[in-house]
Amino acid sequence: MTADAALPDLPDKARILVISERDRDSLGALVEEQGWEVVAARRTEGVERRLAESGAHAAVIDLRGGHGAANAAKRLAAHVPVVAIVARGDSVQAETAMACGAVQIVSAPADGFDLRVALRLALRRSVAAFVPRQPEFRDNLTGLGDARAVRGWIADRLSGEARQPVSVLLISISRFDTINTAFGVDAGDRVLRSIAHRIEPLLADLGVETLAARNTGAEFIVCIAPEIAPTRLMLLAEAIAETIERPISTGADVIRLGCRIGAVPFHPKDRDAAAILKRAGLALTEAKRLEQGRIHMVSDGSPASSAADALHADLRLGLMRGEIEILYQPQVSVIGGHIVGVEALARWQHPVHGELGAATLFSVAEQSDYMMELSAHVQRKAAHQAAAWPEILSHLRLSVNVTAQDIARKGFVESFLAMIDESGFPRGRLTVEITETGLMEDLSAASDILADLRSEGCRVAIDDFGTGYSSLAYLKALPLDYLKIDRGLTVDIEGSVRDSVVVRGVIDMARSLGLAVIAEGVETEVQLDLLAQEGCNYYQGFLCAKPLSV
Repeated sequence: MTADAALPDLPDKARILVISERDRDSLGALVEEQGWEVVAARRTEGVERRLAESGAHAAVIDLRGGHGAANAAKRLAAHVPVVAIVARGDSVQAETAMACGAVQIVSAPADGFDLRVALRLALRRSVAAFVPRQPEFRDNLTGLGDARAVRGWIADRLSGEARQPVSVLLISISRFDTINTAFGVDAGDRVLRSIAHRIEPLLADLGVETLAARNTGAEFIVCIAPEIAPTRLMLLAEAIAETIERPISTGADVIRLGCRIGAVPFHPKDRDAAAILKRAGLALTEAKRLEQGRIHMVSDGSPASSAADALHADLRLGLMRGEIEILYQPQVSVIGGHIVGVEALARWQHPVHGELGAATLFSVAEQSDYMMELSAHVQRKAAHQAAAWPEILSHLRLSVNVTAQDIARKGFVESFLAMIDESGFPRGRLTVEITETGLMEDLSAASDILADLRSEGCRVAIDDFGTGYSSLAYLKALPLDYLKIDRGLTVDIEGSVRDSVVVRGVIDMARSLGLAVIAEGVETEVQLDLLAQEGCNYYQGFLCAKPLSV
């Protein structure tokens, strides 16, 4: 009798979720060689949503991805058998795998036989694993969790010896009923999906466990564990409010939204989900009563606004102390698969709150009147770093973001080009990116400024296309080289036929105007394949890599 013959028979259509930051493709190929269906990803964020959507019977997760991978393994193990990949001889990772609930452990580099045996033994542990799983506690419209998922998630983290503090944001979209009345239910559904797509990326900056859910109607919930400072919770709420208030295009219409948020930081007396959610409801009620401001925090400490105000003062010191760092998101050729350039992204390494993402950083800058100083700092630092890149990177383009305040500043073009020349980075490899909303304040002036930049050797991209007043007339009036599709449209391309038609229309429009197209937020092979079919030129997103250091 062979070793394979001694193993249990498994269903022909067993589906395996594979998550590995470094070896996704090779591990997926090994699983496929055994005749099983594979759903693969590099990112650990949103693993429960990925599991529910995939209907996977078991999961393989690479714990060499660090703390985030361990948290993901723990969450997956609550639903399906998990096989953990660990570094050979690494006893710490092996112990972590067992603590996370993995039922089998395979040392890297894994081979097909070891992985096949581990998966077969893992699947034997649960008869339910052989039955195709249906998404549980999932909001069908947005793909987020629902109210039951929230209660279960909070209860899991408040129970047991490894009890974790939980903080909550309860978000209500203002006057949503009028959107359904004015634009129709389909437009309202699209708005809710767009809000979901906008919230999730903001949570990835936190570096802790999170859950985003749609509570009911036009209410959303964000849960965070373990404890984060009230200041950072307030900043997250502000970032969510700002991204929700950006205009949303439904294809035929542009809709502006408002919101109110109730914020509840962890309290030592919290013992159950019901009490936390009740406090969140009270905070939201108070937020709706506010004449000024849109966020209210319920806590035993000082008002949250004073905590947020402290960060405004911190930013000035952060700029002086060099706490603002630059990461680079690769931009990849859709056809060739090679990296052609990078976009410079800012991160604030705060001495107390840890890493703060770009959304939080620029929100603080705007409220504290440091936007122009921050923008110039990021542009200068990125240019100087890129000028010092080693020879192997010397062909890459550098994209830097320019704000509406930059465009409005007298003498911007001259000072910006002088800064680039002083850094030593060649103008011919520089792309200036600006959002639609930043251009629309004064279209004629913006057009002149962008034309000046192009005449001096730079290239110009319109960023986040699809979130503002998307108009063929605007694109025709502006001297552009690239159009960047907003990540919301990229995510939607996997949705309905109508969503695909919208993306196809944007790409066709850009190509007819002689513009190259860059898709942002590409996370899956399916998205990339569909974008390639529609003629997209370049992409960036976690499918290739997360933002990287030099």
